[in-house]
Amino acid sequence: MKKIFFIVLLISAATFAQSNYSVDTSYTIKSTYNKLIKKYPFITVSQSQSNIAVTEIKEVIYQKHKDRMLHLDAFFFNKEQNNPIVIMIHGGGWRSGNKDQMQDMAREIASKGYSCFAIEYRLSLEAKYPEGIYDVKNAIKFIKDNAIKFNVDPDKIAVLGCSSGGQMAALIGTTNEILDFEDKSFKSKSSSKVQAIIDVDGVLAFKHPESSEGEMASIWLGGTYNENPVNWKNASALNHTNKDSPPILFINSSFPRFHAGRDDMIAILNQYKIYNEVKTIENSPHSFWFFEPWFSETIVYTTQFLDKIFK
Repeated sequence: MKKIFFIVLLISAATFAQSNYSVDTSYTIKSTYNKLIKKYPFITVSQSQSNIAVTEIKEVIYQKHKDRMLHLDAFFFNKEQNNPIVIMIHGGGWRSGNKDQMQDMAREIASKGYSCFAIEYRLSLEAKYPEGIYDVKNAIKFIKDNAIKFNVDPDKIAVLGCSSGGQMAALIGTTNEILDFEDKSFKSKSSSKVQAIIDVDGVLAFKHPESSEGEMASIWLGGTYNENPVNWKNASALNHTNKDSPPILFINSSFPRFHAGRDDMIAILNQYKIYNEVKTIENSPHSFWFFEPWFSETIVYTTQFLDKIFK
């Protein structure tokens, strides 16, 4: 694929600096599989195949905090130019997981005519809310700044996240260009505005009758609800939903706690005639997107929605 050389220059050829922060590796596809296999003996781990129509560029540096570099992985549909963009945010309770967990989904969606970017962001043991939100928004700005070189359309961006990543995706989309949610130290000529949201089993409200968020959320949000109610309120996408919110697709498991606030959000979206869809994958566990038969179903729902919004 042409115009790739600039990306190579952004990839560090040297050994990255040793991390000086704690890393929680508890949330993995393997560990999740081991927890689920007894109840769901028919599941298999999704394994996307390489596709000659998709070019993969790994470990592109989009930002640097002192000696801490943040990376993204790019998956390009290389048969066309100016592809719509899908920003991909992994889950893990805001403290675990990594961008590699989005690779299979990125390959599959990219093969349908999109350019997908799996984003590394700082987790709660390294940086508290809202730093991870800043990171993803800065990645969006970086991609827009380099839209010509990435062969993407900067005005067609969807943000997709799974679990805690879904919560982040909804918050990023509903706070489009709100200055309080922007990292003012990040120099860019572009905005972090997106045109669509895909929330895969991520909560929309932290303090809600359907919500049961506890320790994991408290670590990220800098305290319990009683200790830091402002963060719990501001980090909830439901509280920012208004007439300017973009279209949204909700893909949910059969557990209501993972879409707390969704129905209230839909009521607001419907009031302003903003397009939205709900796809519930019946009898599925949380983290269903890692496994067949649910992985393929998730891809179908996602690409149908993207096609409707962007094509």
